[in-house]
Amino acid sequence: MVFPLSYILFFSTLMLGIFLSISSSTWFGVWVGLELNMMSFIPLITIKMNFYFSESALKYFLIQAMGSTMFVTASCIFLSFSQMSALILLTSLLLKLGSAPFHFWFPQVMSGLTWPQAIILMTLQKIGPMILISYLVIYSPMMQIISFSAIISAIVGALGGLNTMHLQKMMAFSSINHMSWMLISITINDMFWTVYFFFYSIISSSIMILFNMFQTFTLSDLMKFNKKNPISILLIPLNLLSLGGLPPFAGFIPKWMLIQLLINNKLFFALIFLLSSALVTLYFYLRITIFFFLLINPIMIINKKLDMIPSLSTNFFLFFNFFTLFLPLLFLFF
Repeated sequence: MVFPLSYILFFSTLMLGIFLSISSSTWFGVWVGLELNMMSFIPLITIKMNFYFSESALKYFLIQAMGSTMFVTASCIFLSFSQMSALILLTSLLLKLGSAPFHFWFPQVMSGLTWPQAIILMTLQKIGPMILISYLVIYSPMMQIISFSAIISAIVGALGGLNTMHLQKMMAFSSINHMSWMLISITINDMFWTVYFFFYSIISSSIMILFNMFQTFTLSDLMKFNKKNPISILLIPLNLLSLGGLPPFAGFIPKWMLIQLLINNKLFFALIFLLSSALVTLYFYLRITIFFFLLINPIMIINKKLDMIPSLSTNFFLFFNFFTLFLPLLFLFF
């Protein structure tokens, strides 16, 4: 689906709220930006008034309002109790972000959204809280709490997606798992998480664009449409393997770089949990891809009409994951 023209205003104010929160020099300006961002996203959720959209909008509003209340409380006591204030600030930002152990609302909200709304929630809505969390790493106790949240997010994101049949919830738990890699990178290198976030946003958006093209929301929907659309037999599984970080796809690059950083900083304890969770997430990606690869019929693909090829506007998202297949060729020139 495409957002109606009347909602361009809300999307513009949503982006304005992000820029205002990350560029403000005062906590009051940060709070105004976060509130503007929240109040702009809720109308985008309720494009069509039905039970699922209304429930997701209400849950999102209540959680974000709770996080904003904690944020204002922490700002008020910042001068008197700086350490306690920083802890409350971090807790409110982790709650807004949907990171474990404050992840309980994220899969529930995701399950009631359409795929374009899910793209915004999984990408744009994470920019503000992540940048604000990076401002708090100047305190040593905050780095330990962020590392603890990253480890818990890795475990929850891996185990939560094992038994779900809904693609929205699977992508939500996948997002929680990828959030653990970004949080742990904040404690090491303040700007490296942006590299990981860029790759994560492109790859996850490409998968959700494909899901939206074919209007699939459950695993059974995937099994139905791949017989009709053999072109997607290659596109969806390869994008999922890239999201899982399987080499030589694009999703492996940021994980490879972060593994090197963790080893150089001797953070082996966190690395064990991150790698173990990556293997579990790769398992429930493979659970989907195995059906696609078993049902490949080359004759069907050759005889299929060309109108099943994605449009040029989505080619960048769909084939971004495959450019790393040609990276070994670069070594021939150096």
